[in-house]
Amino acid sequence: MSTTQSAPTGSVIQGPLRIKATHGDFRDELHENGYVVIKNAIPRERALQYQQKAFDWVTSFDTPLDMNDPSTWKAENLPVQSKLNTFDNYGVVHEKFMWDARMEPGVVDAFAKVWETDELLVSYDSLNITFPNREDKPARPPWPHIDQSPFKRGMHCIQGIISLSPAGPEDGSLMCLPRSHTFNDEFFDTQTDPKGWETKDWRRFSEDEMKWWAGKGLHAIKVTTEPGDLILWDSRTVHWGGEPTEKSNVIRTVIYASYSPARLATEEAIEEKRRVFSVYGATTHWAHDNIFLRPLVARRPDGTIDPKDRKEPLEKPDMSDRMLKLAGVIPY
Repeated sequence: MSTTQSAPTGSVIQGPLRIKATHGDFRDELHENGYVVIKNAIPRERALQYQQKAFDWVTSFDTPLDMNDPSTWKAENLPVQSKLNTFDNYGVVHEKFMWDARMEPGVVDAFAKVWETDELLVSYDSLNITFPNREDKPARPPWPHIDQSPFKRGMHCIQGIISLSPAGPEDGSLMCLPRSHTFNDEFFDTQTDPKGWETKDWRRFSEDEMKWWAGKGLHAIKVTTEPGDLILWDSRTVHWGGEPTEKSNVIRTVIYASYSPARLATEEAIEEKRRVFSVYGATTHWAHDNIFLRPLVARRPDGTIDPKDRKEPLEKPDMSDRMLKLAGVIPY
């Protein structure tokens, strides 16, 4: 459960930032469409180096996994994936390359512009490595959702994807409904019963509910990127992870990272964030709220613990003051 800012039933929390009419930069597109791609937030060469670090990590478990041999891309050769092709366990969330990517100036500066402050917290979020055309794993159907409770109105969370691989029309990437964030309040106020609203910052939409969004003229697009690009989107924007098609040969490699002002976090949230950090744990897409420790133990689908489970990163990050402030470990 969330430890901060969760609204009691019947009350509404307004977004913490009043959106200006225009900024003259990427924020205008973000606020208008609900998402934006910031090109070259990380230099391409450095992004590809981070991808190689991710490949080094996923092949470090003494299995026959070969990044160049699709026949080895199967569950028995992979560390346990928590969901949706993502890795949360084994201390990967706090690997040095993960923190180095999160601290890239072009990434942090983008969120600083969105929130109009450089005193930010960052989420302890996942690594996604999606192998195309896996023989042991059929493509998952869409799961359109938002990551914000209907009790929260306005902009509360901006999510991010740091792209370490290219994403073309046939590859795995973010799917979203542009401008759906502008209809979020209307959907919940006219299509749902407030008695059924949850304070949980996650809501999936059924096939029938998606027809309502289509009736507003909204249609899904796959966001295309190059290595080093940064995708930002409003948590009210309907979205999901788009699977690669049979034509794809790209191993999707991305890092999820969300940043928000440190001033939005309660003392309880900061305390929990520090506790999670101390055990190399993962959290949610939110940086200042919804702070709770995800399961630390890597369990296989049958419930047994992976014998290759790890309690800490292979390569620990450099504990600079800047990093520890983003982590919420020391104050600004």
